[in-house]
Amino acid sequence: MLRYLAGRVALAVGGVWLVTTATFVALHALAGNPFSNPHLASGIRSALIARYGLNLPLGRQYAHYLRNLLGGRLGWSLTDPHRTVGAILTQGWPVSASLGLVTLAWSVPLGSLLGLAACRGRLWGALVLIASVAGLAVPNFVLAAGLDAFFAVHLPWLPVAGWGRPAQAVLPSLALGAAPFALVARLVRAQAEAVLASDYVRAARAKGVAGWTLLRRHVLAPALLPVATSLGPMAAALLAGSFVVEHAFAIPGLGRAFVQSVLDRDYPVVLGLTIFYAALLAAANLLSDLLAGALDPRVRTAQLQRP
Repeated sequence: MLRYLAGRVALAVGGVWLVTTATFVALHALAGNPFSNPHLASGIRSALIARYGLNLPLGRQYAHYLRNLLGGRLGWSLTDPHRTVGAILTQGWPVSASLGLVTLAWSVPLGSLLGLAACRGRLWGALVLIASVAGLAVPNFVLAAGLDAFFAVHLPWLPVAGWGRPAQAVLPSLALGAAPFALVARLVRAQAEAVLASDYVRAARAKGVAGWTLLRRHVLAPALLPVATSLGPMAAALLAGSFVVEHAFAIPGLGRAFVQSVLDRDYPVVLGLTIFYAALLAAANLLSDLLAGALDPRVRTAQLQRP
């Protein structure tokens, strides 16, 4: 188990380093810079570029950034020099994480439950199929706009903008969680149907075990295995926030800050948020791998036996 864990941690660290390097090179390959405003005097522009070391060779800039990163320093925003990247993360991350946790809290359990229920009969199977197709087919920005318009105009039951009250999380959570809910339901249903055809389930049925007791005792754990393997990227994406959903419901999360920093060529903010997202994704993937290994020991055995 320790060898398996060490290998997964090494892969996670290597992945974050590759993402950091690729993002750093790609940002500096883009045309323009944070100070390419045509209304800025050339002398001031040159002084700012020299002040932030953007006139240095790319290799020296990269080495300097890595030293600061290893020291826990993500830098300052170039477009708002009074704010650090850490402050931007501290301000936006709790909001995006809260929305992501609320979304996970209902989409994964409900999707798993309906995926199992789809094995109980044709009616349940048809209902789950319709719900999963609709959840995957409708983009979250369309669903967000529809929920926003419907509840703002026709049924003013829930707030359609802002953040801070529990009621303000309902609509964005529904818009953000429709796709994960549909994906989980389809994964569980497909895996559960395969498990139901296995020999040990036939043996359990021969002993008189049936209905929800059969599903809970013999089908649930193996049916959740594909969910466990996909839960990492899903959770990271939800916890990091969605710009479209956050913009539609005026939620001050990380998504809006990330897109604005890309438009402004704010290198430290883009790098800091990208590294944060990559680290979050790596950690979530690591946890999902460990969860998959706990649900089925054959997973970690197969990983260890790979050359």
